[in-house]
Amino acid sequence: MTRLLYLGPGIEALHERYASQGRIDPRAPVTASRDVVIAAPTAVVWGLLSHPEGWGRIDPAIRDVSLDGDVRPGTRFTWRNGRARITSRFAVVDPGREITWTGVSSGARAVHRHVLAARGENHTHLLSEESMAGPLLPLFFGSAKLASALETWLAAIKTAAERTAS
Repeated sequence: MTRLLYLGPGIEALHERYASQGRIDPRAPVTASRDVVIAAPTAVVWGLLSHPEGWGRIDPAIRDVSLDGDVRPGTRFTWRNGRARITSRFAVVDPGREITWTGVSSGARAVHRHVLAARGENHTHLLSEESMAGPLLPLFFGSAKLASALETWLAAIKTAAERTAS
């Protein structure tokens, strides 16, 4: 019952104490982590992740991306993923290594991290991990569903990056 009602830290604390420190909320009731090796240089993968306006070309469920500035820590952006409207802010923007943001949608608060590591000259290991907390969130969106969404997202990034690199 406690996890069902867990709200987690407020969005500012989540942003500063977790996301900006390269961490998700380990106590959040909804968490997932997935990774993939992509046959493309890290610069190609970074190029896709660091241009939110192009995320809809990777995943058609993503649309209406609007940034309030350059992609850097503190920049806010709004977007839609399916039916969810999300208000986000970049926490970590470390070119070629990590991009992390926090977001709020329908009372749920999330941290989403992407960590890149070169595997030779032409391969990239990409880790994606996310935590989500909100009142009653696990009743309609659990960790298994989040894991599936991350797998779909990573497969789409892999496809886009490998097509770009070839």
